[in-house]
Amino acid sequence: MKTYILPKQSRWPKLIQRPKMKQADLSILVAEIFSAVEQSGDKAVEKYSRLFDRNDLETVRVSEQALRNAIKNVSPDLQLAIQTAARNIEQFHRSQFETTKIVETMRGVKCWRESRAIEKIGMYIPGGSAPLFSTVLMLGIPAKIAGCTELVLCTPANQQGQIDPAILFTAHLLGLTQVFAVGGIQAIAAMTFGTNTIPKVDKIFGPGNQYVTAAKQYAQNFGVAIDMPAGPSEVLVIANKKSNPVFVAADLLAQAEHGADSQVILLSDSEQVVRKTQDELRKQLTALPRKAIASKALKQSRSLVLENIETCFEFSNAYAPEHLIVAFDAFEEFLPFIKNAGSVFLGTNTCESLGDYASGTNHTLPTNGYARNYSGVSLDSFLKKITFQQVSDLGLRNIGNVVEVMAEAENLHAHKQAVSVRLQALNRQSKKRT
Repeated sequence: MKTYILPKQSRWPKLIQRPKMKQADLSILVAEIFSAVEQSGDKAVEKYSRLFDRNDLETVRVSEQALRNAIKNVSPDLQLAIQTAARNIEQFHRSQFETTKIVETMRGVKCWRESRAIEKIGMYIPGGSAPLFSTVLMLGIPAKIAGCTELVLCTPANQQGQIDPAILFTAHLLGLTQVFAVGGIQAIAAMTFGTNTIPKVDKIFGPGNQYVTAAKQYAQNFGVAIDMPAGPSEVLVIANKKSNPVFVAADLLAQAEHGADSQVILLSDSEQVVRKTQDELRKQLTALPRKAIASKALKQSRSLVLENIETCFEFSNAYAPEHLIVAFDAFEEFLPFIKNAGSVFLGTNTCESLGDYASGTNHTLPTNGYARNYSGVSLDSFLKKITFQQVSDLGLRNIGNVVEVMAEAENLHAHKQAVSVRLQALNRQSKKRT
């Protein structure tokens, strides 16, 4: 990590830039695969699975028996850990239900909003060297709580046609039955159009590589929503003079091991803490199985010594991190300073790993600066908000002329007429009664 001592604010725009990784132009490939899946369905899915994933499955659907049998290959300790995390995640997301509030904006004019579940949800779960069974929890649990009627899970199989048993165990734990051994662009295309085997969905969730990300973005051209724009993982740590460099280094490495394109940022008002953290990074890095990946991430990461902690929060807001760690315990006075962050981890004990797995918050978060204008996945991500209104005779008399005047001013006379005919009917009724 390169260190910057008291950089001028004029340099901040450059310092908040994410790594610019060379990205392949995937638009032609994505369009080709989507077109093939739209036209040929399962045959195209099978073709591209053989080509990219090097497997040749007789069927991509995972049987319920295979889901049940996965427990045999998951250690009791991991089973218990997943079950504990599931309870915490469920408790936190259940608390997000909103009660319906009816507002009488004028006498006789009542307005309110109700939630309805998005019916069909697609979940993409990466496999490979880091099979993200935890993401099954983060997506499946709020989807179930919201009441989504159809949950479809796609995850790539290895060359032997196998899916990581922890993914299958977690899916079975949540009662997910539509699980498919399909990855990459073809999985997103299949959930976009639907095939004879894989159902069409209304919204697609989940992380993935640049191929999956490009495919999710392309799916929006066909009326399918996605959770949020995605990019490489990132963390920003704010440390003061009392922060523990051992802990801070561990937090930085925990994020750096996600991928070579990840970025970690350290901010502090103490040059000594930054220096000690750099020493700890070198020590701890040597023991990591994924040290080659973490090393690449660290090369495009940076640490900054700034004038004070308030300035650290100002820089953090400009960066808008996916994860923000406040690595000291006297954090309360600084909470109002936090404007832009996907998820915040407060105090010495609160490492980001806890939120990744089991504290209860969701780990599907906006990256690449999108924390300025996007929220992480929550119960609301699986719901639609529908507004309602109901107007009584009194309400129509109170509000009717307001709408007539506004509609006429916009030259929308049919809008005015829809109100006028009702007011005229009310007036006739009143005259009859008198």
